[in-house]
Amino acid sequence: MAINLAKENAHEFEIETFIHEAKQAQKVYADFTQEQVDKIVEAVSLELTEAAEDLAIKAHTETGFGNIKDKTTKNLFASQQVYESIKNEKTVGVIHRDDVNKVIEVGVPMGVIAALVPVTNPTSTVIFKTLIALKTRNAIVLSPHPKAVNTIVEAARLVEAAAIEAGAPKGIVQVIESPSLEGTQALMKHDDIALILATGGGPMVKAAYSSGNPAIGVGPGNAPTFIEKTADIKAAIDKIITSKTFDHGTICASEQSLVVEKSVKEQVVQELKNRHAYFMNQKESEQVAKFIMRENGTMNPQIVGKPATDIAKLCGIIIPTDTTVLISEETTIGSDNPYSREKLTPILALYTVDDWEEGIATCNAILENEGAGHTAILHTTDGDLVQDFGLRIKASRILINTPGTFGGIGLSTKLSPSLTLGCGAIGGSSITDNVSIRQLMNINRIAYDNQ
Repeated sequence: MAINLAKENAHEFEIETFIHEAKQAQKVYADFTQEQVDKIVEAVSLELTEAAEDLAIKAHTETGFGNIKDKTTKNLFASQQVYESIKNEKTVGVIHRDDVNKVIEVGVPMGVIAALVPVTNPTSTVIFKTLIALKTRNAIVLSPHPKAVNTIVEAARLVEAAAIEAGAPKGIVQVIESPSLEGTQALMKHDDIALILATGGGPMVKAAYSSGNPAIGVGPGNAPTFIEKTADIKAAIDKIITSKTFDHGTICASEQSLVVEKSVKEQVVQELKNRHAYFMNQKESEQVAKFIMRENGTMNPQIVGKPATDIAKLCGIIIPTDTTVLISEETTIGSDNPYSREKLTPILALYTVDDWEEGIATCNAILENEGAGHTAILHTTDGDLVQDFGLRIKASRILINTPGTFGGIGLSTKLSPSLTLGCGAIGGSSITDNVSIRQLMNINRIAYDNQ
């Protein structure tokens, strides 16, 4: 007991030190002008763009997830697209004037942000969260996933060095180099934490919300993809395969289940085969199913971010070497059917429905099973159906004729470029937004008498 107590005290002391340094730096940073802030954010963007490929190599080597090419793209998305979306936004002083209604908005930093960084998107998440924190004059303390700690620490150090060289106060970016459950809990519960940005597993997100501090958490994705009978089938399948194989499926907005109208199923199956999808028979599906989830009901990290050929080898099935995704035809939805749940790997379930109404019901059943409030995708050429889908589907991001991976994060859509995707109250999240700078600052309002 004494040893455990000493260990707990050591974690608390370390966290106390990080937060104290971050708090002192943020007090200084809070007085920076917009010009000074923008210079720092630009410097970080440039430095991390330069390091994008090297960080991708190191992330892939350390975690074994995904692939270097796509991880590089994710890093560049964070350092370039996210930066482009925020660089001209005002975050200091008066950020908006409404002369008609006589309301003036003032941007105020929150303070010290605690940021959890997942193993699936380690370096891109560091870049994204530090950029939006620095843009809003906050300090940030990063808590890495233990299985990606070395790469996360390196990315954070690059951000810190670039920020300080551009004029930021020392201590504005902190990273826990020896992460632990106790340390992360101490970080989230600390009185000087203004906001928690929680990206990771369900238990950790719930812990963030129960910490006593304000938190923005994101739940699991489990995006159903409805291929409606009027869809451009070839274009839809091209987008789905491109999306589901990107970084071997590690983006939470990627497609998880295909919901297909019976009248076009034959075309869908043929196009999937043209793109080298492999349809498993019942025995093969059962073999793979054993590896998708662990006994405790969580996703098996052995299959996360692995190519289809590696999954097949792990599960003891033989597939062609050019296979892009594994597909299992399913009829049931529930916690006991791993194919109806989130699979951050190139595995897709396929459900066949009779008509539009059954398709809507199936998509919602998938979301209710897991991923409520996250993302859903529709492929159609019938514009009248788009609004009906949007009004009835239980998702915050409803994407039309676009790859789920790229549409959800705002790469192929005009949603805010982001790597933290809110799921709304239905998904246990506080917001439905793609998180960006507006969620990281307090906005005070000056309002005149308007009588």
